[in-house]
Amino acid sequence: MKRFLKMRPFCVHKGEVQGSSSKGFRYLFSQGFTLIELMVVIAITGILAGIAIPAYISFVEKAKITVAISDIKLLQRDISDWQSDHGALPLTLEEMGKGDMKDPWGNPYQYLNFETIKGKGNGKKRKDHNLVPLNEDFDLYSMGKDGKSQTPLTAKASRDDIIRANNGSYVGAASDY
Repeated sequence: MKRFLKMRPFCVHKGEVQGSSSKGFRYLFSQGFTLIELMVVIAITGILAGIAIPAYISFVEKAKITVAISDIKLLQRDISDWQSDHGALPLTLEEMGKGDMKDPWGNPYQYLNFETIKGKGNGKKRKDHNLVPLNEDFDLYSMGKDGKSQTPLTAKASRDDIIRANNGSYVGAASDY
């Protein structure tokens, strides 16, 4: 395979200006990269990118989950403060001024005060794998990356949800509950 050669003048005598005369000059050959060398570098770069990009995406997703967990804990505290101040749970997040709060995936946080469904059964309450309600007072959760959710945590649409369970003693991914 041919190498691309580039000739450049090189001064061998002190004080001479390069290119001033042909005397005292010799040409050095500098070699370029071969096509194979360039292909090896590109292949290595591709392999590194193939490893780094999924790791970065995973890192970003874990960071979003952490933010959602933190937000739910903050909302839970705000709801508790509201209950202390007003003697009852807020009917909606809007009532507390938190209705515009979005999860890291751009979806609004979901809140269900069980007082609003009293006497209507457990239909809208979030449920664990035994179909037992997760909480006794209210549900608070993010619908996760897919933006979809169903009441039982075992449903496919609910596996990526970030939930509050056991009356607030657990806040985390539905798939880990």
